[in-house]
Amino acid sequence: MLHIRVSTPAAAAFVAVVLLFATGGPVADVAYGTSTAPVAVSDTAKGTGSPYLATHLYFGTGRHGGQPPITDDEFMKFVADVVTPRFPSGLTIQQGRGQWRDKTGSINREISYELTVLYPTSEARTHDPEIEYIRHLYCTMYGLESVGRADVKAQAAF
Repeated sequence: MLHIRVSTPAAAAFVAVVLLFATGGPVADVAYGTSTAPVAVSDTAKGTGSPYLATHLYFGTGRHGGQPPITDDEFMKFVADVVTPRFPSGLTIQQGRGQWRDKTGSINREISYELTVLYPTSEARTHDPEIEYIRHLYCTMYGLESVGRADVKAQAAF
């Protein structure tokens, strides 16, 4: 617990401002869903969607041992042959520039792909082994250490 002793009104005001900026104040409360203040929601957004998970997979393209990077054609073939059969309802791919620290401590910068799939939370147990298979196969096929994964709760309607 933080204890602050203030001796003047000016000092108290200063401490209040510092704490407001340090904690994010009411804006952070709304963003993190902890505010009791009313938030305006459009009529079209009220109650739409169902509980979904958004799984984001981060695929690097740099290979070790002087091998050339994984090409766009190779990656898209992997998506067509391995990912699409497991997620035929849809997915999104974005190309980016990524970096990460490998097991030797080196920083690797490379072209990367973020692949996102959405699925109902009720199907999470079914899709988890499929997602892990995709991650493992990509690493095995291309001799890579890892494919990053982030799962995010979402509301979705199609």
